[in-house]
Amino acid sequence: MCNDYGNHVAYDDYLRAFSELRIPVRFPVAAPNLEQREDIWPTETAPVVRQTDEAAEFAQLRWGFPPAHPKGPPVINFRSEGRRFPKGRCLVPATHFFEFTGRKSPKSKWKFTKAGESWFCFAGLWRPMPGGGDAFTLLTTEPGPDIAPIHNRQPVVLDRAEWRSWLDGARPERELLAPLPAGALTVEQVR
Repeated sequence: MCNDYGNHVAYDDYLRAFSELRIPVRFPVAAPNLEQREDIWPTETAPVVRQTDEAAEFAQLRWGFPPAHPKGPPVINFRSEGRRFPKGRCLVPATHFFEFTGRKSPKSKWKFTKAGESWFCFAGLWRPMPGGGDAFTLLTTEPGPDIAPIHNRQPVVLDRAEWRSWLDGARPERELLAPLPAGALTVEQVR
């Protein structure tokens, strides 16, 4: 399951992409300090574009909902099959994500990027945290052909043409929350 992804997206790239797609997003007046990160781990803060009652907005949230039970891990991935998500939707920008194989450390590390694009967005959910602040989780689905040889699940990677539909709920979840076709992801073993 995805527990490590990276984001090298420059702030201007966010502005340009959402403008070109004509998705109205409230961005901060001053550009936030966004460092390029090869690895973003659960419980760390990362950029998202979230849908609120008023509009879509750029924000930086914590990765992982509170555990389902005491002493449990944060909920960083959430199964999407057969579920509806009428509110709390977000896009989680990334340049790549990793999956790991093997039983012993160090495990083999596999890097996935979107073929033909420098960055993409995962389908995610966000919500307020009980103790204050907000958090997000990534939605997952059955693996597509590029991921199936390595892992039995995958995060939902949305095509750019689907970003608006995910945020505004214009299309049913079953049409959006699906694996990508063969060749949509580039796979590279990095360890």
